[in-house]
Amino acid sequence: MSHPCLSCGACCAGFRVDFATQERSDHGGCVPAGLAVNVVEGISRMRGTDHREPRCAALVGRIGEAAHCGIYEWRPSPCREFAAGSEACERARLRRGMPPYPG
Repeated sequence: MSHPCLSCGACCAGFRVDFATQERSDHGGCVPAGLAVNVVEGISRMRGTDHREPRCAALVGRIGEAAHCGIYEWRPSPCREFAAGSEACERARLRRGMPPYPG
């Protein structure tokens, strides 16, 4: 049985993802620099997450069906800290018309 997050993706299409610029690959970190934009000095953002209808540029697949992070091993700290089944997770799922987290 696969993890419920692999059929979701709501968090990747529901929030702005800001993180310390030093997490980017061009600053010594692991997040691919091409998937991030500068916000202000020292802060970067995942491409696509500041759109009116956010969708992280690293999200692969269809939300609610089969979705996963294309850079999972290199994702920024806010994504690493995001908890499946948390209040934020439930809000993202609700906005997409999805049922509560099954975990």
